[in-house]
Amino acid sequence: MRRPTPRTGLMALAAAALTPGLLAAAPAGAAHPSPVRGAHVLPANDGWASADGGTTGGAGADAAHTYTVATWDEFKQALKDGGDAPKVVKVRGTLDGMGGRSCEDYAVGGYTLDAYLAAYDPRTWGTAPPSGPQEEARAASAAAQGEQVRAYVPANTTIVGLGHGARVLGGSLQIKDTDNVVVRGITFEDAFDCFPQWDPTDGDSGAWNSEYDNLVVHGSTHVWIDHNTFTDGRRPDSGQPLHYGQLYQQHDGELDVVRGADLVTVSWNAFTDHDKTLMIGNSDGAGATDRGKLRVTLHHNLFRDVVERAPRVRFGRVDAYNNHFVVAQHGYAYSFGIGIESQLVAEKNTFALPDWVGAAKILKKWKDAPVTTRHNYVNGAPVDLLAAHNAANPANPLRAGAGWTPVLRTRVDSPRVVPALVTGRAGAPHRR
Repeated sequence: MRRPTPRTGLMALAAAALTPGLLAAAPAGAAHPSPVRGAHVLPANDGWASADGGTTGGAGADAAHTYTVATWDEFKQALKDGGDAPKVVKVRGTLDGMGGRSCEDYAVGGYTLDAYLAAYDPRTWGTAPPSGPQEEARAASAAAQGEQVRAYVPANTTIVGLGHGARVLGGSLQIKDTDNVVVRGITFEDAFDCFPQWDPTDGDSGAWNSEYDNLVVHGSTHVWIDHNTFTDGRRPDSGQPLHYGQLYQQHDGELDVVRGADLVTVSWNAFTDHDKTLMIGNSDGAGATDRGKLRVTLHHNLFRDVVERAPRVRFGRVDAYNNHFVVAQHGYAYSFGIGIESQLVAEKNTFALPDWVGAAKILKKWKDAPVTTRHNYVNGAPVDLLAAHNAANPANPLRAGAGWTPVLRTRVDSPRVVPALVTGRAGAPHRR
């Protein structure tokens, strides 16, 4: 999909108006961008989304395609208006993706959780996949919720929060099969599934599986996700009950980049209080769509109290630098997941680990793939993450050398300043 707006001049505007002093040759003390100001155009050389023409979103939108929205319905309508013409959608306050309704309001066909639990109790149902009236009612109820909570973003669109407190609550933003999108300055909270599905074949004891990422990039190109906050917020997993002995999981990912998505920059975001946080490539069997794509840059993001997938990578060339990880006292699994045919470069990231977590847990090998790790710090000291992993896993080592060298970077900070810098500046604008 081609953009109708020439972008050469706009890229220069971004470099001047949004990020003065932030080009590749910037000195070590050069200023960092102020959150969510300027032209909302990705600066030149700022990660993979700056390649092949760059990312301008709705830059150049006329007054007829500039919207300020305060409800979820207004938001969805603004996205639909004008097709792929450049547009800017400004979010004011909280947009309630559930439309003020409860889970019960979306239940159809006689679905209730109590009836579902009774129907598929493993002690009586066994290990066959659920089928029959309650599963059919669950699927229909899930479809009704999905129609409400999903919002689809067209090409050449900028979505930006106004002031402090712009929030999408319970909604799922879908950047699907499109091109040239900017999302900045929004808190994405609690995209939750009212109707999780029980899968008795998932793992040794079965598991509850849910839908709705806070934000998903699916088959799309040139996407810049900047200065947003992602959180479970009001509905943490720790507060959910157990059914059939397993956590009743109502959350999927905070951000997924999947199904042939490509040329994505994820910068200065806060990913917090979540389990399966950020997935790049969602299937080992998706090589036909993903191989040679899923090129993603992650820089200056805060990962706080997340369990895993920060990110988990399949197939993609992923550049992760200057991110800061604050690991929770309980429940941590890993940060960087090395998956099939991935080529991750992890450089000058910093980790704050509690005493019980060793540096060997930071990398997780899912499939054999090469990885580059350089100049990462753990609790204030340099640590060779690859060597730590391989020393703890001598029978299942990771290979060194991702096979490529990132060049699309505006600047790289010393890991000594990253914790304070990222903690202070990442995430959506908020009142201090």
